[in-house]
Amino acid sequence: MSQKYDVTALRAFAAHLFQHVGLDADKARVTADILVEGDLLGHTTHGLALMPLYLDAASSGAMLGTGEPEVLAQTPVVETWDGKYLPGPWLVMRAAELASKRAAEFGISAVSIRRSCHIGCLAAYLQPFAERGQMLILASSDPSVASVAPFGGTKRIYTPNPLAAGWPSPGGPVMFDVSMSITTNGMTGRMRAEGRQFDHPYLLDADGVPSRDPNVFFTNPPGSLQPLGGSEAGHKGYALGLWLEALTSGLSGHGRADAPTAWGASVLVQVIDPARFGGSDAFLREAGWMESAIHENPPGPSGMPVRLPGERGLALRDIALREGVALHPSLPAMLAERAAKAGIAAPMPLG
Repeated sequence: MSQKYDVTALRAFAAHLFQHVGLDADKARVTADILVEGDLLGHTTHGLALMPLYLDAASSGAMLGTGEPEVLAQTPVVETWDGKYLPGPWLVMRAAELASKRAAEFGISAVSIRRSCHIGCLAAYLQPFAERGQMLILASSDPSVASVAPFGGTKRIYTPNPLAAGWPSPGGPVMFDVSMSITTNGMTGRMRAEGRQFDHPYLLDADGVPSRDPNVFFTNPPGSLQPLGGSEAGHKGYALGLWLEALTSGLSGHGRADAPTAWGASVLVQVIDPARFGGSDAFLREAGWMESAIHENPPGPSGMPVRLPGERGLALRDIALREGVALHPSLPAMLAERAAKAGIAAPMPLG
């Protein structure tokens, strides 16, 4: 059974470690909060599991711990930033707050970011903006990495390219965070490390043959992740993946054509304010109708009630805030190791 940890203590611990490797206090705090939020929502491959990569990137200079993004283009509604490989969570939250403020005035606003460092779990950003009555949309890709083959092909050319969105509903935020591949790089690495196979053929080997074995991803030549939809309907996920490339690297003006080598992200942050469209009350009326129709929908053979996207993650979050967050079994030893390296006390499990 996974050990549980106090959420406030984990946030403070992670922030301390990030300051120890050179992040400004505000950047360390936001980065820590976003990583812990990933675990609270149940996205265990994109929570504190990412911390060693972030710490090592900061220590090596691959993640810049201090400074400001450069504004490359600007209108009253949109901006384009060079993120200079500053911490991705800090850049995204700063961009989202700016877009939120402008969307309240203009109805819609967006910030495109090139050369951000990794931004973590996209779902971790959504709740605050949905709770203020707005819709937050996030898209991300990493132009330095290739892991997904185009539908019908065998060679990796792009990343899982997640898309996330959150919006208000009478019963609470509706949220989703979906990659344009069936599985992710992080989950594939975890399955390999644990000696497990996927339940279904989520990958292709180097010859393009569907496989459940995560090891095919690490061969030479390597296999690839299948686009969302797999062998039968992967043309849909492939098209969506290319669209995400256009929304991120395309709009930011920097991507795979530049052959970057630094681990990072191209990002689009967009906020829409329903109050400036058909009105907040009308939006919530429609969202409430859909919410009721979903909850009243007869369950299938499993007997499990039908849920809104994000409902389970938010329920897990509420439990974790009250009772402590259950970390993946691989994390406590990593936290202890990083604490010892920094000369600080590791967080202790509750109870």
